[in-house]
Amino acid sequence: MSGGVDSSVVAKLMAEQDYDLSAIFMCNWDTRDESGTDNGCEWKKDWSDVQRVCKHLDIPVEMVDLSREYWTRVFEPSLAAWEAGATPNPDIWCNKEVKFGALMDKLATKDTWIATGHYARKSWSSPITREPIRPKLLRPADRNKDQTYYLSRMPESSLSRTLFPLADHSKPEVREMARKWALSTAERGESMGICFVGQKRRFSDFISQYISPKSGSIINATTRKVLGSHNGIWAYTIGQNARIPGLAQKMFVSGKDASRNEILVVEGSNHPQLYKSKIMMHDWRWIWADSPPAAIMQPEGFKARVQFRHRMADVACTVRRRQRDGLIEIQFDEDQKAIAPGQVAAVYDGDWCLGSGTIVCAS
Repeated sequence: MSGGVDSSVVAKLMAEQDYDLSAIFMCNWDTRDESGTDNGCEWKKDWSDVQRVCKHLDIPVEMVDLSREYWTRVFEPSLAAWEAGATPNPDIWCNKEVKFGALMDKLATKDTWIATGHYARKSWSSPITREPIRPKLLRPADRNKDQTYYLSRMPESSLSRTLFPLADHSKPEVREMARKWALSTAERGESMGICFVGQKRRFSDFISQYISPKSGSIINATTRKVLGSHNGIWAYTIGQNARIPGLAQKMFVSGKDASRNEILVVEGSNHPQLYKSKIMMHDWRWIWADSPPAAIMQPEGFKARVQFRHRMADVACTVRRRQRDGLIEIQFDEDQKAIAPGQVAAVYDGDWCLGSGTIVCAS
């Protein structure tokens, strides 16, 4: 449980069924590590809300401190990626490494399952002779809240032991159920942004506590003219407005050159250099690790859908595994805009999420 309305409703739904039920609250980030004081400990309010709901539902609850695992498996790798000019997604790595990694490892027995407030759906493969049935991660009924992209790195072993009680519910329905059941979190707002940054801090202000400023040039990618300066390439994302003072026209980030510590920009939000036709992936993981689509090894490739940002509509693509280095290559049917190395791209067969990897480059 997180302290939000979704996990609170999940707790109520599970409490109404015949389970040996208990709740877990994960403390993944402690702001006392930054300030050395109790000031601004956001998790304390979350923990208080979780305890209040569990008392209302008569469910035992415990807090599990996974802040060390989060720091080493999620935060430090994300810092290294930002410093190198990439655009990582810590929430995806948190799901893989912490929620469905370290937490699963701490569960006492293999017959322990986790019910979560994620908006996703699970089904099981059709039985094949002598083949065990396997779990399939599917998009939920509420497409506006679809979180399968964030779950695309889940190992099959964890997916097998996960329940998604909100699969068939919309967010408005969930909030209405919370009101009906008089749950104290019924009116709690949405949690937005990266968890360790929080909602009240600017990303650049937070990261500057961990990455030293490094000034460099902002360069027109077409003319090579220096247009301005920056204090760190990590503060810019491909596709965003570079906000260069003194220019009449808006310039948008088209690339980063980490070796030169340069930000490359182009004029206008629809400049051709912002569009790419394919992406190369590394650290690719199929959820069914031993059963990737056979067509990826064929010249014609595997026809699929791909999503490389949260809440974007998936787009048609062809997926291939390159013979010379084994990297996954994804070719778009139509050029796509503002693709950043470090982002995660997830591949779908219809509503079925097959797996994901990290973008190395786009061309």
